Amino acid sequence: QVQLVESGGGLVQAGGSLRLSCAASGRTFTWLHLGWFRQAPGKEREFVASISWSGRRTNYADSVKGRFTISRDNAKGTVYLQMVSLKPVDTAVYYCAADPDFGKELSTKQHEYEYWGQGTQVTVSS
Repeated sequence: QVQLVESGGGLVQAGGSLRLSCAASGRTFTWLHLGWFRQAPGKEREFVASISWSGRRTNYADSVKGRFTISRDNAKGTVYLQMVSLKPVDTAVYYCAADPDFGKELSTKQHEYEYWGQGTQVTVSS
């Protein structure tokens, strides 16, 4: 079992920045692929970014490339999503997810992630 707790969401003006954190517990953090997903009101949940267990590989949705950065601190058991140049379209609930099958390719697909956090709200005002 893996427990994931997100934090760092809030209200920010367009052009501003936020850093989301997700603390993991219950399983060796080092061996987890980790991802961030988001769900805007009335829309399907979508992939945002992911990072491999080693930290050497990352994936980003085209909509956030160049603005968002995913990183991890294995010593702290935490994954981060640094978001800059935020836009109103980034408004969503952001979810952290973990894939314990570190031997497979880093995925952008929701069904590949077994564990999920409760989400944190990010609201970007225009």
